Amino acid sequence: MKTKRGGCAMVLKQWLLSGLLASTCLVSIAAAGPIENYSPVTTERLKNPEPGNWMHYRRTYDGQGYSTLDQINTSNVKNLVPVWTFSTGVVEGHQAPPIINNGVMFVSTPEGQVIALNAKTGDEYWRYKRQLPEDLFQLHPTNRGVGLWEDKLYLATTDDHLVALDAKTGKVVWDTKVQDYKKGQYLTLMPLVVDGKVIVGGSGGEFGIRGYIVAYDANTGKELWRTFTIPGPGEPGHDTWSGDDWKTGGAPAWMTGTYDVDARTVYWGTGNAAPWPGETHPGDNLYSTSVLALDPDSGKMKSYFQYHQNDSWDWDEVDAPMLIDLQRDGRTIKSLIHPGRNAIFWVLERKPEGIKYVAGWPFVYTNVWKSIDANGKPIADPAHKPGVGKRVEFCPSLWGGKDWPSAAYSQKTGLVYVPANENFCGGFTGEKLPLVPGKLWLGTKPEDIGLTPRPGATHFGELQAWDPATGKKVWSHNFPKSQLFGSVTATAGDLIFVGGTNDRMFRAFHAKTGELLWEQKTNSGIVGMPIAYEVDGTQYIAVQSGWGVDAQRIQDALVGKVPGLENNVPQGGVVWVFAVKK
Repeated sequence: MKTKRGGCAMVLKQWLLSGLLASTCLVSIAAAGPIENYSPVTTERLKNPEPGNWMHYRRTYDGQGYSTLDQINTSNVKNLVPVWTFSTGVVEGHQAPPIINNGVMFVSTPEGQVIALNAKTGDEYWRYKRQLPEDLFQLHPTNRGVGLWEDKLYLATTDDHLVALDAKTGKVVWDTKVQDYKKGQYLTLMPLVVDGKVIVGGSGGEFGIRGYIVAYDANTGKELWRTFTIPGPGEPGHDTWSGDDWKTGGAPAWMTGTYDVDARTVYWGTGNAAPWPGETHPGDNLYSTSVLALDPDSGKMKSYFQYHQNDSWDWDEVDAPMLIDLQRDGRTIKSLIHPGRNAIFWVLERKPEGIKYVAGWPFVYTNVWKSIDANGKPIADPAHKPGVGKRVEFCPSLWGGKDWPSAAYSQKTGLVYVPANENFCGGFTGEKLPLVPGKLWLGTKPEDIGLTPRPGATHFGELQAWDPATGKKVWSHNFPKSQLFGSVTATAGDLIFVGGTNDRMFRAFHAKTGELLWEQKTNSGIVGMPIAYEVDGTQYIAVQSGWGVDAQRIQDALVGKVPGLENNVPQGGVVWVFAVKK
């Protein structure tokens, strides 16, 4: 297949820590497809995915990021070799997991592209490229995957549409506008499909939007319900906002939720309050920086837990909690596990009457929190809480102890594996500025945002293994010259796979000991999510390599501050697929 680029201009807009990418007009022409003998995706298959497939963002509804495949294990991973690669043809951060359905791989990339491949050979079936508007300003030009249902795929786009594609051909079945990209609304997440409903949440917390989660009919694209993450007048929690702040208060919902099948409850994380300095939006600011429990049929909120009140640090808590049956304190806890951007490792309990706090502890250094009370409310140190007209420094930085890249849980070891960032601090001077629709509304000047290594730091990225039952760190692997900005995947072969570093390496660690067992240099840095899958009796490991977005912005901010740090990570997306050499 060949793809033509039209005569549309690509506009590159730079600001500190960015590399923000304006869109390119893209036109698709004839593909090599269609896919023969495609396997329809049913409710039962989504509830219980076959071990060889990867059909959810984190393989299963519970968000554990765990594969039961064990053909590749600690004894033979040293023999892992590339068996095929595929170039996506675009740059910027490739963050999506390859999605696998019975031998077919679907890869989504920046610039609104979906590629269908033979998962065994890498041969292309078809390619979809969305024509994006010329005036689109993409703060985070990326995509995190496609949802599956019956014979369709669902793509959320940066120009704020939800698109259904025919899985066999890549042709558009329906296209629904979700919000208005000209007001700073956009979509980057993988849709969550539950019982024929396609659920997405919006980005745009830096544009003064009012966040939301919305569901559409998978067959028609008709909106079924919409739940705003900031309550309006007369709704519970509205009194946690002052005046009209609720209209522009942020609380975006830009990561895929998890789903408790038995309790029929969707859990969804929400992001920062807007603008950043807390004194510009007084109050606790529900339901920003929270996890929401929603009824998937109606969108009604069942309960919530707010990770921190009056967010002032840009600490989005959108990474949905993992659902784990945890043995703790002599009983089984149906837990929600969330290593937070606010540097706290959260253990919550999902109960019929609501979400309850169980435990929380810092997993990286922080000078912001003085304590956590009995109800799970963290108490901030005012000296490290940003305000208007004064520069405030805080640890960790605005990228937090762990940003959106997902942790994983191993059902074999009972450990949670966290892609953490240690020894990063930051700060900014708050400003009170009027909102201009569609323009950045940070509450500070972009050039004033700081990222500073903590004095005496010997490393930055840290792959951590935690026992959520005891709160003890079991092992860690440190990265002296790089952040760790990539999702983690665990397998039944007692392996932990992760990229996320500026040396372009893809690595496998022993899940029990943290020993580095294997590594492979790729074309670019890896911010994408590794997956495990099986075709015709052979297990594969796959990941997209393609550096960019916030991983690159952190890298840019550290140049000159870390001795020996090189800022030359090449961009360009490539799908890498590995198997054990026979």
